[in-house]
Amino acid sequence: MSRRPDGAGGSDRERGDDPAPRYDLHTHTRFSDGSEMASMIEAAVAAGYDGIGLTDHCILVDDDHGRRDRFDLVETYERRRRQIDELRERYPIDVFDAVECNYVPGTEARLEAFLEDADFEYAIGSVHLVEGCDVTAAATVADRPRAERRAVVDAYYEALVRSIESELFDVVGHVDLPERIEPLRGLTTDAHYRAVADALTTSSTVPELNAGRARRGLGRLHPNPEALELFVERDIAFVLGSDAHAPREIRARSEILTDFVRDRPPLRLASPPLRSRP
Repeated sequence: MSRRPDGAGGSDRERGDDPAPRYDLHTHTRFSDGSEMASMIEAAVAAGYDGIGLTDHCILVDDDHGRRDRFDLVETYERRRRQIDELRERYPIDVFDAVECNYVPGTEARLEAFLEDADFEYAIGSVHLVEGCDVTAAATVADRPRAERRAVVDAYYEALVRSIESELFDVVGHVDLPERIEPLRGLTTDAHYRAVADALTTSSTVPELNAGRARRGLGRLHPNPEALELFVERDIAFVLGSDAHAPREIRARSEILTDFVRDRPPLRLASPPLRSRP
């Protein structure tokens, strides 16, 4: 039985309440490409969080970039769950047994069956691979002509919108991921953001504010803060994620997230539990 934060129930932070983020809902452990679970939880405690979501990568479909071979949570999630249950007894915060699933259009039935069987506390859906490219790796797109890179970005947002409309996930991960790598940066348009906002307006899926490149590479949170007004106008709530792979990243990024939320009082934050799936 998982522990739930008292009074959370999926409610939103009220405007004017304490702006400090209470939950970091996107982190990685050694069950994918992160650090020991205990060290990540301890870092969340030190950062003053009420809860941490352990959301290791889970890849169901093989690809040319070898991600399926590197991220095998589909086979190891039960072993990870046993470890999470043991760790919950040792720490004074909520520890969520969650997942970051790679979304590939056309595999919805397979994803639905896996998520139903695995029964995570919540699921992040992220698009990483489109048009034969790994959108997290500059090398896979750097040599392509601008028109082809623009097509990759278009395909990314088409897939992202489909992931939201599928209602398979509780959270849609790093909304404008192409902005994180230089060859694709600046190719995201207002139309892309509007399409994402339109999909979220009619979905139970919640977007995340991701700090994964706030101090390196991108140099800011994403989605682009300039685009957040569009989401705020639609009264779309966010969850916060450090996308941390090491304890030091949780601590450093908690400060960035806290400062950002404090400076943007209209931003609504959703609290766990987040489950939107039946």
